[in-house]
Amino acid sequence: MCINKKNAPKLCKLVKSKIQSFRPLQRINKLYIMDVIMIESKAFKELEAKINTIADYILNRQEAESINEDEIWVDSYEVCTFLKISDKTLQRLRVAGIIAYSNIRGRYFYKIGEIKRMLEERLIRSNTECLNDLVTNHKLYVKERRNLRKDK
Repeated sequence: MCINKKNAPKLCKLVKSKIQSFRPLQRINKLYIMDVIMIESKAFKELEAKINTIADYILNRQEAESINEDEIWVDSYEVCTFLKISDKTLQRLRVAGIIAYSNIRGRYFYKIGEIKRMLEERLIRSNTECLNDLVTNHKLYVKERRNLRKDK
């Protein structure tokens, strides 16, 4: 069917009547029709900025809530680096069943509460300053990863 000035108004009325009687993305005589909402680019950018502001607020709110430090999970590399102990020492503690851990895809994770317990029982030769560095750097690492995800 050719659309020209004569039949365009009639075709528009026909299509509008069909569209009103169907939901978005309905099939009309082998034709798919859906609602298209058009907005100016300026309005879209303002909407996007508001959505990003809400997302930032939610993320900051989650960070601001007091997270129990004892429940934070850190990996072997972080524990060894900041407590200045060897990987073998950590392995011996795992094998002996002295420290609780989780193994996820070959990586070992430990709760900060377990690390604190090890320090209090003097099973690890380190100090609380090293533990505080571990917690602080872990939080910075998590924040950095969130920012990287946000940029994508």
